[in-house]
Amino acid sequence: MAGEQLGPALPFELQPEPSSWRATVAAALTNAALLLALAFVLFPIVWLVQISLRPDNDALGYQLLFRPTLDHYRALFESQFLRSFLNSVISSGLSTFVALVVGTPAAYVMCRWRFRARGAIAMWILSTRMAPQIAFTIPFFLAFRQIGLLDTVWGLSIIYLTFNLALVIWMMQSFFESVPISLEEAARIDGCGMWSAFLRITLPLTAPGMAATAVLCFIFSWNDFFYALILTRTNAMTAPVAIINFMQYEGWEWGKMAAGGTLVMLPVIVFTVLVRKWLVSGMIAGSVKD
Repeated sequence: MAGEQLGPALPFELQPEPSSWRATVAAALTNAALLLALAFVLFPIVWLVQISLRPDNDALGYQLLFRPTLDHYRALFESQFLRSFLNSVISSGLSTFVALVVGTPAAYVMCRWRFRARGAIAMWILSTRMAPQIAFTIPFFLAFRQIGLLDTVWGLSIIYLTFNLALVIWMMQSFFESVPISLEEAARIDGCGMWSAFLRITLPLTAPGMAATAVLCFIFSWNDFFYALILTRTNAMTAPVAIINFMQYEGWEWGKMAAGGTLVMLPVIVFTVLVRKWLVSGMIAGSVKD
């Protein structure tokens, strides 16, 4: 019969699916913005690398198609640049390692222990990063000349340790504060001492923070130019200082400068890639507290 319902009534009415063109456009715009930002960040690096691969007579050329050459890298390997590169690796790596070994327990003590001079000590540690580099250069220069550390890798490592240590202590405090103290108390109930609980419980939980701190310390030491320029001559010259030797009165050797800059970037990139799985979590771990 007309008007009769031929089937059971549905409990709900089917609605047509909404158009997804807005979501598609939004995703396309997001991807385009990300690609644009990535190109903006990588452009200086790509431009530096391509200069290092150009011949001398076309170092500043704008042609995208050229015959690459490794002559500039060969010239660096045959010069004293490798020694300067090794000096940078030793001084930066040694200062980063010692700063973590000394600064991590110090940060733990500053975080967990409550004593009267705690605030004054923390401010004194922070004040070592407030003064400009030139304020410490002359005292360091005179002291190192007296004790024989001028123009040595060990002396340069001590210089880097002075500002890396403050960075480690202040950064690691925030990471230790994000670890609940109840975990350490539970470990002590199970028989662990204070330092045993620190080594077995707290330290592994703050490994991402240590990775992030180590990367920052290494980058600050590796990129240093001022201290290395003033306190070194030939024996302990670092890679950033060695690059300016290609700026001569006869002209600037753009190819060698670009090749040296490319080699200087590699250790930082490799070090960051090795700790990448801890780096991001370490950067945000200190900002989250239970």
